[in-house]
Amino acid sequence: MHVIYRGVHHELAPKLQEKLDVKFSKIAKILERRGEQEAHVVVTTERHLHKAEITLQFYDHQLMGEGSDADLFTSVQTALDKLEKQAVKVRAKWREKARRSETAGLKSENADSAPAAESRTLEHGDRELRVFRVNHHERRKPMTLEEGVLEMGSDREYVVYRDADKECVSVLVRRRDGNFDLIES
Repeated sequence: MHVIYRGVHHELAPKLQEKLDVKFSKIAKILERRGEQEAHVVVTTERHLHKAEITLQFYDHQLMGEGSDADLFTSVQTALDKLEKQAVKVRAKWREKARRSETAGLKSENADSAPAAESRTLEHGDRELRVFRVNHHERRKPMTLEEGVLEMGSDREYVVYRDADKECVSVLVRRRDGNFDLIES
């Protein structure tokens, strides 16, 4: 991070400057070093009071911290603490917004493929396979074999239902020749 000082008439002691550099690097790490960051430190002195203002640009937000004290180092450090709090807050908002948009995209993708399903991607050789978990807690009324055939219609390849007569789970699968296979558990 590049720091520009204005209004400082005398140089800070090397140890104090090193402490400030550590604070600035911590803020740069919070902001993930997005591009070359420039921090502007403006120090004004009125009588024996030092007032420090630090401004920093993060995407479309301008972060600003102010501090005032009789000691120059303490006023700059107070401004840096306020700036760090702002950076953490803005970064958290940015992450939350990014996560919300990712989950919204996943929800709409799953809604298109299966309304009550959760998707998981598996690696199988050179291609990816998707497995959908259907909500099995959904209680549906038991059906007979004829009702299962009617629910399949002409557009579905299989239907899973609870058989009303035998009280078991049954799978009705359409064969290539147009007939059906019935699998009972």
